[in-house]
Amino acid sequence: MPLNASAIYPASDPEFISYPSRRSVVHSTHGMVACTQPLAAQAGLRILREGGNAADAAVAVAAALNMTEPSSTGIGGDMFALFYDKESRKVRALNGSGRSASNVTLEGIRKELGIAPNESGKIPMTSVHSVTAPGAAAGWVDTVEKFGSGKVTLSQILAPAIELGEEGFPVSELSSTFWRAGERMLRNASPNFAEMLRPDPSSPDGFSAPKPGQLMKNVNLAHTFRLLGEKGKSGFYEGFVAESLIKVVQDLGGHLTLDDLKKHMEHGSEEVEPISLKFNGQDIGTAQSQHIDGEDETSSHSQGVEIWEHPPNGQGIVALMALGILEELERTGKIRKFQEHEHNCAEYLHAVVESLRIAFSDAAWWVTDPDPAFSPVTPAQLISRSYLSSRAKLFDPKRASPPLSHGEPSPAHQHCDTVYFAVTDSQGNGISFINSNYGGFGTAVIPRGCGFTLQNRGANFVLSPPTHPNIFAPNKRPYHTIIPALVTNPTDNSLHTVYGVMGGFMQPQGHVQVLLNMLAFKYNPQAALDAPRICIGAGTPEQGKTLDRTVYLEEGISEETANELKELGHEVEIVKGWERGLFGRGQVIRAHYEDGKVVYSAGSDPRGDGAAIPL
Repeated sequence: MPLNASAIYPASDPEFISYPSRRSVVHSTHGMVACTQPLAAQAGLRILREGGNAADAAVAVAAALNMTEPSSTGIGGDMFALFYDKESRKVRALNGSGRSASNVTLEGIRKELGIAPNESGKIPMTSVHSVTAPGAAAGWVDTVEKFGSGKVTLSQILAPAIELGEEGFPVSELSSTFWRAGERMLRNASPNFAEMLRPDPSSPDGFSAPKPGQLMKNVNLAHTFRLLGEKGKSGFYEGFVAESLIKVVQDLGGHLTLDDLKKHMEHGSEEVEPISLKFNGQDIGTAQSQHIDGEDETSSHSQGVEIWEHPPNGQGIVALMALGILEELERTGKIRKFQEHEHNCAEYLHAVVESLRIAFSDAAWWVTDPDPAFSPVTPAQLISRSYLSSRAKLFDPKRASPPLSHGEPSPAHQHCDTVYFAVTDSQGNGISFINSNYGGFGTAVIPRGCGFTLQNRGANFVLSPPTHPNIFAPNKRPYHTIIPALVTNPTDNSLHTVYGVMGGFMQPQGHVQVLLNMLAFKYNPQAALDAPRICIGAGTPEQGKTLDRTVYLEEGISEETANELKELGHEVEIVKGWERGLFGRGQVIRAHYEDGKVVYSAGSDPRGDGAAIPL
C-alpha cells in the first residue's frame, strides 16, 4: 500500500528550522533563478532554455509562484520590476500598480466605513474598499513587451504555470503553512472559497487547505492564464475575468467598475525612471574589487556601488535614504568603520535602526502616487546629500531617538507584503521582480471561476488629515511596501547584484542589512541572507502596530547585544521559531566577470521554501 503525505510529514507543525543546516553559494555562467518555490524556478529555467531572456523567464516565475504560493502573490495583485539591460548597461523600471475606483470619494469611503468626522480611521485589510485595480496582469504583459527577447510568446511563458494548475503540484512546507493559516479568511471573504482549497472528504464542507506534500490543482487559475496568454491584457481586463472580478467586488459593496479595469488596460504599466544612490560608506570602494567586464585585471572600485530602487509609490526610497544617512554619519564621525568581526554589534545595529527610523518617518508622509497632482516632492529631493545631511543630525550615538516627525526637503531643492525573485540570463541581463497580494491572500476575495484572490493594497491609503499626500482619492495609487533592488558598478555600469527581501515594511530594512552584510562585512550571497536580521516597525495596519518602537532581533543575535541596545533606550524583543518569518525572505544573485564572461553567484533565504537554481 503506497504511503500518503501524512506519512512523509508526521508532524502537524514541525519546528521552523529545527536543526542547523547549511546552503552553499550556487554558481552559473548561463543564467540563474532565485525564488521561494523550486517548481517556480523550474518554470523560469524552462523559458531560458527555450530562448527567452531574464524578463521572459521572470513572468514565467511570477505566474508559477501565483500557482504554488497564492497566499503571497498573484495576478490579482500588483508588481514592480527593475531590469538591467546588458546591451545598453542601463537600469529600467516598471510600475505595475493599480489605482482606486474612480467613482468614490474620501467622504464616501469614510461614511461607508462608519468613521466619525473627528476620527482618523483606516481601511481594514479585509474590506472590499481595500481592493484596487490589479496591476500584475498588465505588468506581466508589459514586462515581456518592453524587456523581453521577442523569441517566446506570452502563451509559451505562461505554459509551465498552466501545467502546474491543470496537472497538480505537491505543496511545499511553508506554502502549506501560509495556506492553512489563511483558510478561514478564504472561507469568510466570498462564496467562491472552494476554488482555492483542496477536495477533502473529512472536512464538513468537503474542502480544506493543502498540507505539505499533498497535490493541489487550480484549473480556474490555469484558465485565467490561458486567456491572458491568448488575448493579452484584454484577456484579463475585459470579458469573463473582468466581469467576474467586478461582480464579486460590487456584490460586496465595492466601487471598482469595468471602466476602471479598461482604463488600466489602456494605460498599461508605467515605465518610470529608477532612483539610485552611489554608496561608498564603510570604505567599500577601496575594500571591494571585482573583474571589470572584458578585462582580466582586478581593479579597485573607488566609487563604491550604485544602488537602484524603484521610485515611489514604492518604499524603496527608504533604503536609499537610510544608506545615505549611514554614510553621512560615518563622514561626520558619528559612527566608525566597523570591522568584519563586529557584524551585528550593538553600535552598528543602533546606527541602522536610527537611520531607518528617520527614513521611515519621511516615507510615511511623502511616499504616495507619483503623479504630480498627488506628490508634492520628488525622490531627488528626499535623497539629495544636503537633505540627508540635515536628517542625519537627528542621530544620537548614545541613545534611541524619540518618535520622529517627517522632515521638509530644503526649499532650495523644491520645485513643486509578497514574493520577490531574481533572474539573470546568459546574455548578462538581470531582473529584480516583486509581485504581491499585500497581506497574505490579500482580501481573500475570489472572482468566481478565476482561481485567484484580490489584493488589499488600498488599506495603505490614509483617511486623514486631508493634507496628507497619501490621502485616499479616486483613481489614485497608494503607498506600496513591495520593492525590487539592483546594484551596479559606477565605474563601468556593469551589473553587480540583483537582490531583494520581501515582507511588508521589512523590505527596505532587509535591503540595507543584506547589502551591508555583503559589502561591509564581506559575506558571500548565501551567508548575507543566512545572517540574523533586525526589524523595526513590525506588524500590519490591521494589527495596529505598524512602525512601533520595538526593535525585533532574530534568534542568533547575542544576548549581550540585546542588553546593550536596551541600555541605549531601545525596546527589544528576540524572535524565535516560526515567527522568524517576520524578517522576510530574500534572494541574491551577484555577478562578477572572468575571461570576458559573466559568472553568477547566488543565494536563497533559508527562511523560505526556495532555492537558487542555475541554468
